[in-house]
Amino acid sequence: MHERSAAQHELQLLERLRAGDERSFAELVDRCHGTMLAVALAHVRTRASAEEVVQEAWLGVIRGLDGFESRCSLKTWILRIVVNTAKSRGVREARSLPFAALEGAGEPAVDPRRFRGPEDRYPGGWKAFPANWHRLPDETLHQREALDVIVATITGLPPAQRAVIRMRDVEGCSAEEVCEALGLSEGNQRVLLHRARSRVRAALEEHLV
Repeated sequence: MHERSAAQHELQLLERLRAGDERSFAELVDRCHGTMLAVALAHVRTRASAEEVVQEAWLGVIRGLDGFESRCSLKTWILRIVVNTAKSRGVREARSLPFAALEGAGEPAVDPRRFRGPEDRYPGGWKAFPANWHRLPDETLHQREALDVIVATITGLPPAQRAVIRMRDVEGCSAEEVCEALGLSEGNQRVLLHRARSRVRAALEEHLV
């Protein structure tokens, strides 16, 4: 979606949300809930606690809509609420984890030469499709099984990697939005995204052998 069109769409969405349009709110929940849960899981120790964080964050979203000033995107604002809620709950329950501790710093990464560099038009993307894609009929690439592999792999990632890849590759957030929402440096964000994408690629390659 063009940047101007996206901004206009968000303004229209905000108007509907502020007017109490239940359908628009349900659509927002469907779009954001999974990523909100992934972000919450990167800050608290249990899924149950993360789900409570998300529920509390949605209440914060509802209460704060009228005061939202569009200084950032709506999704970035929502994810900031999730992070702040998770941190507050973690302090109360002594169950919070340092975000960097969830990174999995010791795990090997795929050779960075297999990904596009920062000077590329699409930095961080694969330079080539996973092995054997060129041997398969086009329709195979769209099979549900391949999508299931991607979803399952993302779900099984370490929490910090899962949060970053969901924000970048599922929600389409920019690197700046991810860093701002999660309190990451640009370098840490890049490492987490690279490792997450590497795991997804490896899983796809194994699936397509």
